[in-house]
Amino acid sequence: MSLQVIRSYFPDLTPDQLQQIEALEGLYKDWNSRINVVSRKDIDELYIRHVLHSMGIAKVQEFKPGSAVLDVGTGGGFPGIPLAILFPETRFHLVDAIGKKIKVVNAVSEALGLENVTASHERAEKLKGEFDFVVSRAVTRMPDFVKWVKGKIKKDSVHELKNGILYLKGGDLSEELAVYKNVTLYELSDYFKEDFFETKKVVHLPLKYKS
Repeated sequence: MSLQVIRSYFPDLTPDQLQQIEALEGLYKDWNSRINVVSRKDIDELYIRHVLHSMGIAKVQEFKPGSAVLDVGTGGGFPGIPLAILFPETRFHLVDAIGKKIKVVNAVSEALGLENVTASHERAEKLKGEFDFVVSRAVTRMPDFVKWVKGKIKKDSVHELKNGILYLKGGDLSEELAVYKNVTLYELSDYFKEDFFETKKVVHLPLKYKS
């Protein structure tokens, strides 16, 4: 049933992509029994609360072939792994400060045959490299997150949206985002009808390249 929901929102998925998405449930249930990467109550709602939520970023911005995306605080691989399935020609680098979570990310991406995913156990601030976008799911308040990823944005924008942060977050963000004049909020309820998405948003914050 949940897989059909994803197909209804993303009708152009290839048989290979559908197979990879279908495999996620078994892989995460197996790993979750050993290492808790998805909360117990959420594992049964994996496709709505984790997979489709992650794919909400794709409704706001489709990533171009050859572009690079950094997923900070990926946990067990969200939003990075569902996005890597959607965009096989985009490179995704997933980082988390907790080593056992990266172990799960590596195992899942290997089982799915995702050749466009790399992962590392480190803090985002220490990471070297430049990316078109940095994605994440509400790991901290935006001002702290901006500090973590400063200097990691590519100079030239090739997408419809300017290079920067695409952040999945819920609730009232007016106070937290008040200092950012160029921020845009996209309501996920405009794209997905499930109750879970009622207050969920994608926050786009362009970041300037720091030479």
